[in-house]
Amino acid sequence: MGALRARLGPAIFAALLTVVVVTPIFGLRLERAGTRTVLVPQWHYVIWGCAIVFVWQLLRPAVATATRGIRLPALPALSDRLRPLALLAVLAIAFIWPFFAGRNAVDIATLVLIYVMLGLGLNIVVGFAGLLDLGFVGFYATGAYTFAMLYHWAGWSFWHALPLSGAMSALFGFLLGFPVLRLRGDYLAIVTLGFGEIIRLLLVNLTDFTGGPDGISGLPKPTVLGLPMTRSPITEGGTTFHEFFGIEFQTIHMVIALYLMALLLALITLLISSRLIRMPIGRAWEALREDEIACRSLGMNPMKIKLSAFTLGAMFAGFGGAFFATRQGIVNPESFTFIESALILSIVVLGGMGSMPGVVLAAIVLTVVPELAREFSEYRMLIFGLVLIVMMIWRPQGLLPVRRRHVHIDADRAPGGHGGTAP
Repeated sequence: MGALRARLGPAIFAALLTVVVVTPIFGLRLERAGTRTVLVPQWHYVIWGCAIVFVWQLLRPAVATATRGIRLPALPALSDRLRPLALLAVLAIAFIWPFFAGRNAVDIATLVLIYVMLGLGLNIVVGFAGLLDLGFVGFYATGAYTFAMLYHWAGWSFWHALPLSGAMSALFGFLLGFPVLRLRGDYLAIVTLGFGEIIRLLLVNLTDFTGGPDGISGLPKPTVLGLPMTRSPITEGGTTFHEFFGIEFQTIHMVIALYLMALLLALITLLISSRLIRMPIGRAWEALREDEIACRSLGMNPMKIKLSAFTLGAMFAGFGGAFFATRQGIVNPESFTFIESALILSIVVLGGMGSMPGVVLAAIVLTVVPELAREFSEYRMLIFGLVLIVMMIWRPQGLLPVRRRHVHIDADRAPGGHGGTAP
């Protein structure tokens, strides 16, 4: 009883603070009444919010004591023999699933795979190398506009422009690496944030090349085996995909093809990232993340390590940007705002920095859940922020934290060991 009395004051203060925060967002709503705009109060949201916060603050110590010994069930560890079989089963399901799913579900899954590519690219910079980048959307925009401009001005197809889109983004990442070589932490974040905004403003103002605020439209979809997946041939005397294989034309075929292409690009990105982290360059990224001074004392060059992280991460963002452009059929600067950088960074943080399976899971969660709760679209960013706050308190290491490899030395077999057993 004494503990509840001690918590009564903080609980009342938290409830009053909730009134201040919740009232402008949920408690008041603007509605049109003829030619006038009226303010309609919705006090039930405020009352429920205050009640929940008050009860939680009052009972939080008791709940923490009651759940101290409770642990969430962990996923069963797979043996080395079953792990490849499980991976093959997941890949088989991923390839077969779109042929039995609806068009909207396949389209959302394609967007998920684009964010998987972007998350894996930023994971190299933030998760592996420990460099906070808030302007990653700049590389994303560079890849998208490279493809759009190559098609608009030179008539390049998606497959011809894809390598150059990645290379152009990698070049921008390499150039960005030079100004930030001596920066860390908040200073690095501010510079990269400015870079992302500079790219967006350039896209808005270079109207002769980028189309300005309207962007570039009419971008073609990728071909499959060199065959366009359109109803009629693009060129005179050409053959379409459905004519070549003798099947009926359906628009769902293009949606499935885009999904499979995105899945292939995401798998290639995942494979390259997993190989890089096991190579010497990956070990150098981890050493830079843990302690730059110790990294320098071991004879490593932090300048080259940072440049490699920015370059490779930007390259994957360029590939994702080019695919986003061909999927949408149009690009404009409003698709590459700071919110996109925040979303991609949240994918890395929510999944677990340095964890590639975590990035995949977080991309699914942060893309699919908003689509399932469209009635709360007005409060999407608020709910998004609350989820991140809860994650930082409950599981700061992420949904699927990376597992560090440990070396166990047996004292009996170690040099100088006595070989006896402890009493």
